[in-house]
Amino acid sequence: QRCFVCGESGAAITCQETGCDRSFHLPCAVEGGCITQFLPQYRSFCWEHRPEQAVEAAPEENTTCLICLDPVEDRKSYSTMVCPACKHAWFHRGCIQGQALRAGISRFQCPLCRDKDLFLMEMLTMGIRIPFR
Repeated sequence: QRCFVCGESGAAITCQETGCDRSFHLPCAVEGGCITQFLPQYRSFCWEHRPEQAVEAAPEENTTCLICLDPVEDRKSYSTMVCPACKHAWFHRGCIQGQALRAGISRFQCPLCRDKDLFLMEMLTMGIRIPFR
């Protein structure tokens, strides 16, 4: 298969949406806005069919990422995420992915409200890989 992101052959991941034939390499997923859910089904989605956060929230003006303290976008997006529990913790996808890798599944929680259950399931659904340790 040819990767729709880089155009090279050898793309082994295909979007799970019925009728979608977009394939991509795992290293190309972020650049292409793709999501891989690291749950037992290991489903992957292209940029067009990826899940989006359903929580109704918008960051206030000049909101910064709780992890790196750089500004976040003015809305939810692939790269700007929010805690579904408190709706006040905003962070970059890359920043929360780094926190998940450092914390592991037993210690991963919202950096603001400390919610674990809702936060963990939302992050897994949104393609954040959380190691089991």
